[in-house]
Amino acid sequence: MRTIPRALLIGGLLVLLVLLVLASLSAGKVWIPWSDWFGAADDMRSMIIFDLRLPRTVLGIIVGVGLGISGAAMQGYTRNPLADPGILGVSSMAAFGAVATLYLGAASSMPWLLPAGAMIGAVGGIAMLLVLSGATSSVLTFILAGMILNTVATAGVSLALNLAPTPWAVNEIIHWLLGSLADRSVDEVRMALPFVLIGSALVLTLARPLDALTLGETGARSLGIDLTRTRWILAFGVGLAVGASVAVTGMIGFVGLVTPHLLRPFVSARPGALLVPSALAGAVIVLAGDVIVRILPSTVELKLSVAMAAVGAPFFLALLINLRRKAA
Repeated sequence: MRTIPRALLIGGLLVLLVLLVLASLSAGKVWIPWSDWFGAADDMRSMIIFDLRLPRTVLGIIVGVGLGISGAAMQGYTRNPLADPGILGVSSMAAFGAVATLYLGAASSMPWLLPAGAMIGAVGGIAMLLVLSGATSSVLTFILAGMILNTVATAGVSLALNLAPTPWAVNEIIHWLLGSLADRSVDEVRMALPFVLIGSALVLTLARPLDALTLGETGARSLGIDLTRTRWILAFGVGLAVGASVAVTGMIGFVGLVTPHLLRPFVSARPGALLVPSALAGAVIVLAGDVIVRILPSTVELKLSVAMAAVGAPFFLALLINLRRKAA
């Protein structure tokens, strides 16, 4: 596929994002046309838009940006197009922190403890990842440390489900693990926004190291790239962005995995040039998925993570078939 100018690609994604924001504010069980957006302050439609849908839309953009840019960074760093932000284990640690508050029943009396527990789990996961991987480890060792952390955190979540004291606790844990933007408010936006912004800003500083790593670790060092510093920045950047996203929405998969695949042909497969477009495309994908789950004709709103998996699985099936054709 032929590459297109980066400015044109970013501009097209911004236009698409604006259109999806408008659709997100209008769509739902109650469809509100644009002409009714700015009614009286006590108008029920205005309350639906500005108190319910606007925070949900903003949060969808924040989460999409964090997951999209993290996925592009991880695939560039590992030089593996199948790498996912969750490969570091930070998202699983964030989930474990949130599940622990549900298991102990603390989140029912103090709801703010759930996202706080998730962020504590994410930060703890970053620290453990850096300790396990060591100061001078290779990319392979770094990824293996993340896989170990991911396995331990997943086992902790499974143990909490197995030993949950009441069926209510089990339902709460499963309900939260199935990520969604439903019933989110300005509080979740305030909690996620600073961490995702800081994490994304850290990841953006890695454009040149990620491009250099396409030559391998030896080639990157010959170009003056400090791989240890790159690894630390990557861990903190991805950890903060993904951890904050998991803290406020639960686990939403496939966004960080699919997004870079869709855009890579347009940027000459350069990892550094893929970061900003992937951030915008991640927001587009999350918002589009959220609009779809809201307008589906069902009595219970479908979880966003389920919708993402329904799209992601066929995508990778098509990718597998394409790779087999090329190898034949």
